Amino acid sequence: MLDRLVPFGKLITIGPIREYFAKLSGADFTEPITAGIFVSIAAWESFQREDDKTPYWRTLKADVELNAKYPGGIEAQKEMLEKEGHTIIQKGQKEHQILCQRL
Repeated sequence: MLDRLVPFGKLITIGPIREYFAKLSGADFTEPITAGIFVSIAAWESFQREDDKTPYWRTLKADVELNAKYPGGIEAQKEMLEKEGHTIIQKGQKEHQILCQRL
């Protein structure tokens, strides 16, 4: 999957992943909900492996928010990203509105 190629210290949103798969399939676009489900499944599969982990925590939602559906939820993704030098900020009042930015 494309998020395997995201190196340490870098981030990607679901948008480029969707564009990649659309192009690969000869389609104009990919359906956002299905793509989100697929990314979540890939995250859980990687989480359950001992070796050869996919750095799923480096993949953010389209609006640069953390993904509550990843293993451990927002807190686990936040912790992993902070270990890599990213700054996490609260966007609004809701817990899921947390953005990631690189300083």
